[in-house]
Amino acid sequence: MRTPWIAILMLLSLGGAVRADGPTIGEATKDDGILNHEVESEFQKGRTAIKVLLPDRRHEKQRFPVVYVLPVEAGTESRFGNGLREIQKLDLHNKLGVIFVLPTFAQLPWYVDHPTDKAIRQETYFLKVVVPFVDKTYPALAEAKGRLLLGFSKSGWGAFSLLLRHADVFGKAAAWDAPMNMERPQFGMADIVGTQENFEKYRIVKLLEQRAEDLRKEKRLALVGYANFQEHHRALHEKMEQLKIAHEYRDEKKPKHTWDAGWIDEAVKWLVAR
Repeated sequence: MRTPWIAILMLLSLGGAVRADGPTIGEATKDDGILNHEVESEFQKGRTAIKVLLPDRRHEKQRFPVVYVLPVEAGTESRFGNGLREIQKLDLHNKLGVIFVLPTFAQLPWYVDHPTDKAIRQETYFLKVVVPFVDKTYPALAEAKGRLLLGFSKSGWGAFSLLLRHADVFGKAAAWDAPMNMERPQFGMADIVGTQENFEKYRIVKLLEQRAEDLRKEKRLALVGYANFQEHHRALHEKMEQLKIAHEYRDEKKPKHTWDAGWIDEAVKWLVAR
């Protein structure tokens, strides 16, 4: 007996497209084991994609946690490697029984909404398009504990800001080598966030202060190391200690600011651990 998500994929393979809260999401195509859906959304300037890596072994009615592998580059650029391909090489989707999803963004991803440009709404795109589509289309554990965030650099910032701003939607976030202690937009963020006033809504330190009381009992945030951003890494740990926020902290340096530097395995295992 075919499971419902297989039936959906069969319909998609026949040339159909599905709609999720307004956008057009195309049929699934397969690229060396990874499913790819092209997306057109009012929240993004240009076509984007949702890439999905499923466990090989699946049973009817089984639901899997989803780790969102948040990219650090626009589109399909890969100067810093490809997080989803690294996960595939490590076979973590099969070893851990997890669905991995990588959404692409038309512009440099900082996981924020521009205050005036409606086509640069990265946070809204992720929350209103990507997550609902995955919840509805695949055998996902569609609740906070089943939605997990993984990132480094820009996407490490994004993983923390998404969880801190939407703690009822996501269960855990793991990050490494990210400029978490920024006090103003840097590293290409200015064009995406728009203004300092808007930046303050996403500023990690301020969000931690606002959420501190809710984050003291259970470890939902992890900092697993650094390469380029040692000062930011340690400063954020000290801030969370000061606020008595429960968190996982590993003060380990790696030689490269890339997806394949060796962070993924331990970060993912922490995310999916019960």
